[in-house]
Amino acid sequence: MKSEYARLKEYIDQSEKTVAVTGAGISYRYGMRRMKESVGRMNAGRIFSSSYVRKNPEQFYAVMKDAFLDATFVKGPSAVHRQLAELEQQGRLYGIVTQNLDCLHTIAGSENVVEFQGSFRDNVCIDCGARSYDYQAWNQGHMPRCEKCGAPLMPTSFCMDFAGRDSVARENMQKAVDMIAEADLVIVIGTTGFRSEEYLSRMKAGTRLVQVNPSATGFDRMADLNIRADAAQVFDAVLNE
Repeated sequence: MKSEYARLKEYIDQSEKTVAVTGAGISYRYGMRRMKESVGRMNAGRIFSSSYVRKNPEQFYAVMKDAFLDATFVKGPSAVHRQLAELEQQGRLYGIVTQNLDCLHTIAGSENVVEFQGSFRDNVCIDCGARSYDYQAWNQGHMPRCEKCGAPLMPTSFCMDFAGRDSVARENMQKAVDMIAEADLVIVIGTTGFRSEEYLSRMKAGTRLVQVNPSATGFDRMADLNIRADAAQVFDAVLNE
């Protein structure tokens, strides 16, 4: 085992509460597309409005399918998603804070997951405002519909004109902040630090921070350990020493 991997394993074994922070890197590398690629020339602000979805539900679904759903439900979780779930099941990982919307951590088997940007398991009806909490609504091959009134559903975080969107976003971030505040080891994986100044705002003095990322990021200077390697390789070594 490489010395860096051995240090990470030692940190995990010594930790009482380890939290992983994951970003787009662990999803894009395994088939997720960037939203800009899927939206193309369409205006994102326009297609994320209830008026657009009401008129063009299947077009909206097609964008979601291209950007997220095929990777989520066809390709499924990556090795990294499954490795983190295994660490949680072993009691060696307390929880995950993720900026990703794709629900792949949950599908892989992780239970204590905070999605601070929301996800496809938190949806709102564009007509009656009813909320639903099942990502499988997006795994039916067509635009999901409200069970109460039949109108299209949208992920709450995507519905720009949903009145409660800002309060939901604040609640999600507060959950992330609270989880990080409990940690004595934070492992950031595949993220350049999007909104890190918020979710790290209450990280305790003395909490170790480890970065696993092939590329340099804004975490480089604050990390106790930087591992420049593929995350799947790193966690394979940690799990199978």
